[in-house]
Amino acid sequence: MHLPTLISDLALILIVAGITTLLFKKIKQPLVLGYIVAGMITGPYFSMFPNVGDIANINVWSNIGIIILMFALGLEFNLHKLARIGGTAIITTITEVTGMGAIGFFTGQMLGWSFMNSLFFGGIIAISSTTIIIKAFDDLRLKKEKFAQMVFGILVMEDIVAIFLMIILSTIAVSQSIDGGTLLFNILKMVFYLALWLILGIYLVPTLLKKTYKLMNNETLLIVSLGMCLGMVLLANYLGFSSALGAFLAGSLLAGTIHGNRVEHLITPVKDLFGAVFFISVGMMVDPILIYHYLPSILLITALVIIGKLIFPALGLMLSGQSLHIAIRSSFCLPQIGEFAFIIASLGLTLGVTADYIYPIVVAVSVITTFTTPFFISHAEDFYQWLQKRLPEKWLNKLNRYTSEEQSETEKDSDWQNYIKQCFSRIFIYIVIILGINAVGTTWLLPLAGQYLPHPWDRFATTAVILIAMAPFLKPMLFYNRNYYFVSLWVKNKTNHLPLIVLIIIRFAITIGLVLLPLFTILSLPPLLLLVIAATIVLLVYRSDWLIGRYLQFEAKFLANLNELHLHQREDENAHDWLDQQLRVANFRCEQSYECVDKTLAELSWGAIFKVHVIKIIRGKKHINNPEGYEKLLDGDKVFLVSSEEGIANIHMALPYLCTEDNCAIFPTLYQFITSQDQYEQEDQLLCYAVKVHKDSGLAGVSIKDSQIKKRWNCYLLGLERNLYPILNPNPNMQLNIGDLLWVLGTQKMAKSLVQADLI
Repeated sequence: MHLPTLISDLALILIVAGITTLLFKKIKQPLVLGYIVAGMITGPYFSMFPNVGDIANINVWSNIGIIILMFALGLEFNLHKLARIGGTAIITTITEVTGMGAIGFFTGQMLGWSFMNSLFFGGIIAISSTTIIIKAFDDLRLKKEKFAQMVFGILVMEDIVAIFLMIILSTIAVSQSIDGGTLLFNILKMVFYLALWLILGIYLVPTLLKKTYKLMNNETLLIVSLGMCLGMVLLANYLGFSSALGAFLAGSLLAGTIHGNRVEHLITPVKDLFGAVFFISVGMMVDPILIYHYLPSILLITALVIIGKLIFPALGLMLSGQSLHIAIRSSFCLPQIGEFAFIIASLGLTLGVTADYIYPIVVAVSVITTFTTPFFISHAEDFYQWLQKRLPEKWLNKLNRYTSEEQSETEKDSDWQNYIKQCFSRIFIYIVIILGINAVGTTWLLPLAGQYLPHPWDRFATTAVILIAMAPFLKPMLFYNRNYYFVSLWVKNKTNHLPLIVLIIIRFAITIGLVLLPLFTILSLPPLLLLVIAATIVLLVYRSDWLIGRYLQFEAKFLANLNELHLHQREDENAHDWLDQQLRVANFRCEQSYECVDKTLAELSWGAIFKVHVIKIIRGKKHINNPEGYEKLLDGDKVFLVSSEEGIANIHMALPYLCTEDNCAIFPTLYQFITSQDQYEQEDQLLCYAVKVHKDSGLAGVSIKDSQIKKRWNCYLLGLERNLYPILNPNPNMQLNIGDLLWVLGTQKMAKSLVQADLI
């Protein structure tokens, strides 16, 4: 019986790879080198042993290997991990990639290479090897060191930059020139689709997996995960992006779910097999004759890679405020190239824009730098001590001042930074969703409507559907939500008022522009009329409470899915967020000179402005618990307020006389306040309970405003917990769901109401 060539080829390369990897394991070297050697032995340039019969088939498996490797890489970097990448990692990566890219390009030009060869080579040597560094850290037992954590952050950022590099290089290769406009358009398009995929993926993937949780044994989970990976690869390819991007994104989405660790475990054998084939195929493309011919270039490039990757990361780390010690120890981990070098080199060959000699040069440099990496890591401390003794004391003092004072200077007041980050990150998400809705409407819905409706009704109907779908996300664009940072900035300094107002106006202008987009694209009406229509729609959306309720349902689901892994871990530990231990209580005694005296609580609007609620007023011997908005504050009243730490801190800036029972520095938790009311009569004491929403409670599917909780139970709703995700000061328009845990505050009268309703 004649075996297909593919089977005999796989048998050959895996047998040889098995032998070489055992050898490299014995001499304590990375297995990647063993795979490359196996590829060289079984490749077309090594005639002493049997060779692979059909390299084309092996290359197909190699491409699958790249996809699986990128999928596995995504599984290691969930979105929370990516979000925690600090400014240090970003600045260092930008410095390193820019510097090494320039070195690679100009070295190629100096060696007489073509423009495209030089450009791709700059990208190839810009990224360090995650695999080699992790292996070295394991061998040297350095994983828990502070500098090692810094290096991991840089590696994560480098992997993300590598994805962008592949898109940029692909765009340039296709056009055969650097067209700034086309390049910028492709990058923006990629960012848009990437953000849209992430938002939809976070909303849909955990929900789907949660609904099928009981059906997911190891076999079905593996098949579903690989199906999602390859599905995202097809989608990326359809949109004109690399397959690596789709695979990486699929892995990142799964990493944040409760199945992430299981998928990573299940995919490991698949990754090992296809990854091995990929690295073996890398070795097959190495021609020993070319290596000998280009040996001077290889040695020159190796020296430049090592020197450049020692200097640029150290420079980036010090620019970001890290000490010289951390900068040297971190940079000494990075002087090598690895898996992404091979992937980018493969991309150049696939696109037909790089020469054959690039690949063996890259492999040779990677092999040499792999062997030198442990040496540099282990001697980083010695080099630091040597350098410290030889640098002038004046330089060292100046360097120390920069890395401490400069850093603290930027951290003195972070409220503006936090507010802008929170404000515009949300705006970005809303814009992506709205643009995605508009793209779907104009691309697919409009042609479909044209088949069933006469002109121009097809256009009016499509526009209406798009605007209705957009409406729930327009509301939070306008509902600028005076968060704690906004309030802190507003109260802290009057000079902040104007820029905050300008930011609000910008949000309104962006919202009107988003509404105008489908109007201009689809309807052929005078621009002024379209502007009037857009402004009218925005005004109606702004005044709609129903829309914010629909949006809040989406947001709660999105945030629960985004934090699913963390919440699942807490569920295993039966760890609820006890809101009575998160909230703080402050109090003050009214004096006639205070601005708040003789004003109602509704007029003061502390709840709307500061997210602070008045829970008790003591007037002589009378206790007014959970007072209504019409209640006035009078001279001599003792007022108790409850809020989060941020809320109390903000209102403290507005009310300097705010203090606690004992002092003005420490605000007790609500739990501490409740358990220290022995001086009050029993009927005047406040109590806090957690009440679960059941199917028969009459609350499920009803908004907080319409639930009449305060009237029915004589209480105040402090917050709720949905799928273990805590929501403080929930919007009155939020709809309650079965399983929600409601935290309510009231007196014994409330407790009796809850007992009668069989809720506690």
